[in-house]
Amino acid sequence: MAASQSEPVKEFFSIGDVCELTELKPHVLRYWESQFKGLSPVKNRSGNRVYSRREVEMVMLVKHLLYTEKYTIDGARQKLDEYRKHGGVRPAARTGLDLQTILALEAELQALLISLRDPSDP
Repeated sequence: MAASQSEPVKEFFSIGDVCELTELKPHVLRYWESQFKGLSPVKNRSGNRVYSRREVEMVMLVKHLLYTEKYTIDGARQKLDEYRKHGGVRPAARTGLDLQTILALEAELQALLISLRDPSDP
């Protein structure tokens, strides 16, 4: 493949892919599926969950609401309902994804700075 071509955008993800992307455990994702109506991955012929890009964005939004904004499950459900009423689920999901990306990059940069620090510096 030529260097100018990029890999195709992935549209479907296994539960393992989603766990890796979101840093969540499979049991957490399965529980959230029972609690949030926007999370309902289909199962393939093998019976494995297959998440769409939209569902991955929803997982990131739920994670943001629960872990960053500190909503309860019920509170996060209500917040998602508010987003749905105003047509803002997708923008909110993207905002949550952007924030998670920024936080992850910040943590990686901090770790890099620590590893580059001269041990003789106080």
